[in-house]
Amino acid sequence: MVKIAQISCGTDYSGVQKEIEKAAATFGSEIIIPEADLDYIDEAYEKFGFNAASSGIRLMIARAMSIVEGKTDADAVFIATCFRCAEGALVRNELRRFIQQNTHLPVVTYSFTERTKADELFIRMEALSTIVARKSLLAREKQEGLTIGIDSGSTTTKVVLMENNKIIGTGWLPTGDVIETANTGMDQAFEGTGYKLEDVDGVGVTGYGRLTIGHHMNAALIQEELSVNAKGAVFLAGHQRGEATVLDIGGMDNKVITVNDGIPDNFTMGGICAGASGRFLEMTARRLGVDITELGPLALKGNHMKAQLNSYCIVFGIQDLVTSLAAGGRKEDVASAACFSVAEQVYEQQLQEIDVREPLIQVGGTSLIGGLVDAVSTILGGIDVIVPEYSQYIGAVGAALLVSGLTKK
Repeated sequence: MVKIAQISCGTDYSGVQKEIEKAAATFGSEIIIPEADLDYIDEAYEKFGFNAASSGIRLMIARAMSIVEGKTDADAVFIATCFRCAEGALVRNELRRFIQQNTHLPVVTYSFTERTKADELFIRMEALSTIVARKSLLAREKQEGLTIGIDSGSTTTKVVLMENNKIIGTGWLPTGDVIETANTGMDQAFEGTGYKLEDVDGVGVTGYGRLTIGHHMNAALIQEELSVNAKGAVFLAGHQRGEATVLDIGGMDNKVITVNDGIPDNFTMGGICAGASGRFLEMTARRLGVDITELGPLALKGNHMKAQLNSYCIVFGIQDLVTSLAAGGRKEDVASAACFSVAEQVYEQQLQEIDVREPLIQVGGTSLIGGLVDAVSTILGGIDVIVPEYSQYIGAVGAALLVSGLTKK
């Protein structure tokens, strides 16, 4: 059983502790709480050197120190503080960095509310468990045989057919009924290859619909998208060794994953506001009267400073957009402002919470929007952003690659 050390403040009195334990147990993991007596709390607090007012925060520091000093036997770490606690947010990030600099344990951070439920934590707990339990599989760098990967996303379903480390077929369509959509996507991927489903050596499934599709197809691999997407991203970018950061701005949520030798060691997921998602860009394109594929080139011709969007809410963001257009603003400037608005929110909500390691690999459907890629690079100080070929298929590629390590020839 995977042991996940929990470092948190306020989870008991806010009523979410049982939800955390339920989420971990769902994926065969056990939550353990590092021990720390009063003397050790004082000692650890002095060593760490963070001036905290809350006794709960001091206990968090002692528990983190217990992990770093080897007093707690853990396979992974889950750090959580209350969404409304500014001091908690500060120490959460410092402890994450402290543990990562001094151990090799995968870490995930989370800010909870009193309404947090177990299912909101599933993907994070599943990813932590997967990274520990399937480390050798995640280290796999080559796809072998004939395998198919399906990424059933919230907005679109992507399918990739791979043969001996090469992509030979793809499918892409809006997600509807997940089974029907997957079947249609597979038909698209098989088209012109001479192969059919009976010929493949293994099926790998990821994304929101992975359980339904995976069980229906008796797939050999049914895995959350954090570890699968990271694998697909570094494979496509040709950067399977060393460190990297994977950024996936999705239709409904965003993922930032740091990777070392192809294995994730920290990640964050956004989802606080749709104003930081690809859905906002879809609405922007519709309001500008252009296809989503035209939004990126349009934005690259504009100046975001001439049409600033001051709201982070998707509803009020569109209201700002309409106001700018009504005042005579150019479509190019508004498109650029929308891209910068999304990039700024992703930076403030997620990229600040993670140590960005170059290269940054931007993936997912929104990576095809050039104006957004440019905005991300600018906000991060002009760093190079890699957008690999097939970047919109990373989940399906990762699933096809990983499942080849589970098939029997």
